[in-house]
Amino acid sequence: MVTGMATAPETTLLILGAGGDLTHRLLLPGLASLLAVERDRRVRVVGADRVDLSDDQWRDRVADSFSTVEAPAAVTRRVTAHTEYLSTDLLDQEALQSLITHCGDGPLVVFFALPPEVTVKVCTLLQHVDLPQTTRLALEKPFGTDRASAADLNALLHRIVGEEDIFRIDHFLGVGTVFNLVGLRFANRVLAPIWNAEHIERVEIVYDEDLALEGRAGYYDRAGALKDMLQSHLLQIMSLFAMESIATLDARELRDQKVQVLRATRVWGGSPTRSSRRARYTAGKIGRRTVPDYVAEKGVDPDRGTETLAQVTLEVRNNRWAGVPFVLRSGKALGAPRKHVVAHLRDVPHLPTGFAGSSGGDRLTIDLKPGAVSLTLTMNAEGDPLDLEQKTLTATLTAPRMQAYGEVLAQVLDGNQLLTVRGDAAEEGWRVMAPVIEAWSKGRVPLEEYPAGSTGPDGWLPDQG
Repeated sequence: MVTGMATAPETTLLILGAGGDLTHRLLLPGLASLLAVERDRRVRVVGADRVDLSDDQWRDRVADSFSTVEAPAAVTRRVTAHTEYLSTDLLDQEALQSLITHCGDGPLVVFFALPPEVTVKVCTLLQHVDLPQTTRLALEKPFGTDRASAADLNALLHRIVGEEDIFRIDHFLGVGTVFNLVGLRFANRVLAPIWNAEHIERVEIVYDEDLALEGRAGYYDRAGALKDMLQSHLLQIMSLFAMESIATLDARELRDQKVQVLRATRVWGGSPTRSSRRARYTAGKIGRRTVPDYVAEKGVDPDRGTETLAQVTLEVRNNRWAGVPFVLRSGKALGAPRKHVVAHLRDVPHLPTGFAGSSGGDRLTIDLKPGAVSLTLTMNAEGDPLDLEQKTLTATLTAPRMQAYGEVLAQVLDGNQLLTVRGDAAEEGWRVMAPVIEAWSKGRVPLEEYPAGSTGPDGWLPDQG
């Protein structure tokens, strides 16, 4: 053993679907960013897929992924020297057992970089495969296609390993996102007392992207913005924002509080037709880039009526948040990327006579990417002291130590579930959005249009419908 090397046993990271884009573009660069920070961490990477790749081709692919984050050469050499790639049929039980056996008896993390339907089939086979004593399963969303299928998937996973060894990945729940929201909520005396319906009028959670389809029609055209973003990522952010106080930053306690929020969440006013909107982009320009009509994109089925922009207003029916609309919105091919949470504060009860200007519009903005917090307040303007204007105080938060997938992998490798989605939370997410999904599938909410590069259809945020 090399002097100074960590004494913890080496963990094998088995990537199922290693030949795909997720592995090359996100997972391996995330691992590189983790190992660049934690250089003593011992991880052996084994890739598996039906794609035929030679050892040299696989090592080149790993090295190329590591180069995108400028990983230290020593880190890249260490990983590529011991990595392996096995071409195998993951849907053959004997081949799957052989693959698992090849990984050895040490700690094993199985990462499913596979389409959801293939993941289910592989997990069905894993019930009958001998696994190492320490085996953890890491799965990408979506977790099922509705509440019933999510419950079935949870039951299947529990027949393989315990809940404590299941990691449902949501890379939006990075360390920075979690810590920033928890810190804002509970680490200061200014914001903690006003984090309720008495002081907050509405909350907007927005993730608008300037990216278009980018070749993801195989998945996205069957999911759409509602299932891809609102039902998973944005509901998780909302549950962090709205949860009750925690005593410690413990995975179980944090996830208990998050799921309590989801259980109390309903569509605003009980009406998905009045509280949701959907739209699809048409041809346009984003900067100098020409974007084709969504239905003209390769792999898109126009008859599906897939939305590329979704907005849903929800309510959290508890003592803290009763009467506060939570607006969740996400879309593609928009001209102004916005990735933030905005808490709009209520107007002051009384503005003394004599002041000119509006006292409304104060707000707290939490930027998700990059991390920053801004507080926009009404105060005296420059010049006439009776004039009021708004000024913004901004604090830039510490940059993350590593990429989001690096943070996720660190937690999985350590067996820490702080950043993962618990099984009941995954099921609740589908329950919350089920009325909207049904209303849209029956055409009760019209599919609007917006040109690529615009801000979306007129009359959306901040209108509550």
